[in-house]
Amino acid sequence: MCTFIDCLLSPLILWPAIIGVGIYLLKDYMQGGQFKKVTDETGKVFIVTGANTGIGKETALEIARRGGTVYLACRDMNRCEKARKDIIKETNNQNIFSRELDLSSLESIREFAAGFKKEQSRLDVLINNAGVMRCPKTLTKDGFELQLGVNHIGHFLLTNLLLDVLKKSAPSRIVVVSSLAHTRGTMNVDDLNSEKSYDEGLAYSQSKLANILFSRELAKRLEGTGVTVNSLHPGVVDTELTRNWAFFQTNFVKFFFKPMIWPLLKTPKSGAQTSIYAALDPELKEVTGVYFSDCKPKAVAPAALDDKVGKFLWAESEKWTGLATPASKN
Repeated sequence: MCTFIDCLLSPLILWPAIIGVGIYLLKDYMQGGQFKKVTDETGKVFIVTGANTGIGKETALEIARRGGTVYLACRDMNRCEKARKDIIKETNNQNIFSRELDLSSLESIREFAAGFKKEQSRLDVLINNAGVMRCPKTLTKDGFELQLGVNHIGHFLLTNLLLDVLKKSAPSRIVVVSSLAHTRGTMNVDDLNSEKSYDEGLAYSQSKLANILFSRELAKRLEGTGVTVNSLHPGVVDTELTRNWAFFQTNFVKFFFKPMIWPLLKTPKSGAQTSIYAALDPELKEVTGVYFSDCKPKAVAPAALDDKVGKFLWAESEKWTGLATPASKN
């Protein structure tokens, strides 16, 4: 027995064990807030953009487990269909649908919205989850800088096109996935589309700031309709979002840096928790215009509280998308 204990206390065994337990506890702590309330979403209809992978897929999966009808709105239909089959297999919920939605194309967005309305007479929750990050200078099919175009403009149009069915389904919700990166963002009112200069990091932060400004402005416009709008930071999550970031494709990152920071990253399932919370928590039925992180309210950067810039962004977005909705006349 003493020999066994001596072996356990050997530095060759003890210190690796202590380090291993420490890493496990750190990883568990970094997963953040978890939504554990039991809800029944049977009969409710959800749209999740970018639902074929990462946070979006985990969000759709959890809603499916709770009985919701879920539309996976994705650009890549092969991956979208695979995600649909995965979710059905895991949940046995047959009411999961894959539909094409390219947020870099205004035409595709209009086609998706029109098609959805032909199939469904209600929409309980729209989750604007899809996004791109730190892309090389690229334009959407309609000439918008890609990060602003996909992360904000595309979702702006999609949301406005679905407002009528959201209002008809009230109480209903709009959930916008933003990021802590908004705190580093500014709205470049003189060069919103990055035509004069471009920095991929600043453009990403601007698009995430736009998410919150849009959410707050829309929340005001929808007062009294029964439709709430909230935004959130999912956390630092181990997903494919960095696929366009050249630094994260290097061997240094793959074989050294990422393993080092692995304990600090949320899993996609944990990253989806605040989206699920904002979409499903019964206590948030009348909460609107709020920013969440780790399943609780969080203060936003001062730039996200600038109502004047929010109205400017709305007007520009309306002009770029060609919208003229009742909400814009308020």
